[in-house]
Amino acid sequence: MNFRAVIFDLDGVIVCTDRFHYQAWKETVEGLGISFDEEMNNRLRGVGRMESLEILLEYGGNRSFSREEKEKLAAQKNEIYRGLLAAMTPDDVTEEVRDTLAEIRRRGYGICLGSSSRNAGYILERTGLKEAFDRIVDGNQIKKSKPDPEVFLKGAALLGEKPEDCLVVEDAEAGIEAGIAGGMKTAAIGGAVTCGKADYRLERLGDLLGILDPVAGLSGDARKEQDRRQN
Repeated sequence: MNFRAVIFDLDGVIVCTDRFHYQAWKETVEGLGISFDEEMNNRLRGVGRMESLEILLEYGGNRSFSREEKEKLAAQKNEIYRGLLAAMTPDDVTEEVRDTLAEIRRRGYGICLGSSSRNAGYILERTGLKEAFDRIVDGNQIKKSKPDPEVFLKGAALLGEKPEDCLVVEDAEAGIEAGIAGGMKTAAIGGAVTCGKADYRLERLGDLLGILDPVAGLSGDARKEQDRRQN
């Protein structure tokens, strides 16, 4: 199939910040008497911050929390998380990821980041990846988290492409479901491979290059026009 654009999730696909999420959530909810473990952490993959908090509070027994208390807990988690992100550098991005993104752009495909994280921009700045994407859509620009397709549909619209011409790359089942709901083809990597819902399964990100036609995507003139519209 010929695609015109690729939309990437961030965490678990481009960079790995799972350990930071884990540490931040653990510190936040264990103060409430909730014992946090890897199985619980896996339930949060691809899910927004407030939705993740709601999931974790299910383990808190019959105690109820006001909206204000929930917002305070979410802010506490994010403060811890951003403190951990501050230690990230360009070395946290593998050469394979950088080379794959560069080759996809060289072939003329549009490249978008589609992440539910409100910290996506900060992560891209810390790792020196901001210029690798034509467009960036994150949790600050959407109202609904995955598996709702809003983040991917917005990405396709910003690139000026039809959803059916876009390939979504995700490591979470919720993200794969979001891509499917948006009418896009999906490629699973990492934990999403076992869900069995994606059109393609990747052992590593570089496998994308075997899926994308080396001469497809946008022509040189079309790429220049897209760049002009975006700048």
